[in-house]
Amino acid sequence: MTRRYAPSTLPRLAEDREADGPRLVDAVVASDDGEESEYAALMTAADASAELVAGLPDGRRRRVVVVVETADVASPATWRDVVAVHVDSDDDADPDDDLAWWATQEVDDLLASL
Repeated sequence: MTRRYAPSTLPRLAEDREADGPRLVDAVVASDDGEESEYAALMTAADASAELVAGLPDGRRRRVVVVVETADVASPATWRDVVAVHVDSDDDADPDDDLAWWATQEVDDLLASL
């Protein structure tokens, strides 16, 4: 299995949830299965997400990273392939802050709170 870390935004996450598949444009793949490599991939995707949210309105500027596991890096993904979503706690989170982990079954609640 290959784990990919896809930068996103809250509006894009809502669209992807509705479409039953995350966008994997600019997804980052960890160099190995080690915890440090996976964390580096997550934070690289978070940096890319920061660029995506820069022009969004208040309440929508949280970095979002969608984590997907597929057979290989070329495989398409559906929502069933999403294993977690990581999101800033608020719009003013520091770029060095860790993102909060959300289980896939909690994403609808996250989106409903916007």
